[in-house]
Amino acid sequence: MVEFAKQARWQQKLNPLEAILQAASIRLRPILMTTAAMVLGSVPLILAQGAGAAARQELGWVIAGGMTIGTLFTLFILPAVYLLLPGKIRHYN
Repeated sequence: MVEFAKQARWQQKLNPLEAILQAASIRLRPILMTTAAMVLGSVPLILAQGAGAAARQELGWVIAGGMTIGTLFTLFILPAVYLLLPGKIRHYN
């Protein structure tokens, strides 16, 4: 998302808020689809039964929880930090 915002800032001459909003709208669907695929892929681990099921269930919960928390950080915290540090983020060719 930051890379898309940097490109928008330098190519389209947008201010940081406009750039991060444009980048967020472009990247929202791929971010959510990646998270959904990973979380749904961990469901069989969460529902595991039999020998070693406890270890697989724990692993499944860690994957699902980590992806969910990571996505929330990507969608909400990252844009806020980008807006707080607009002069610190540079564009390199």
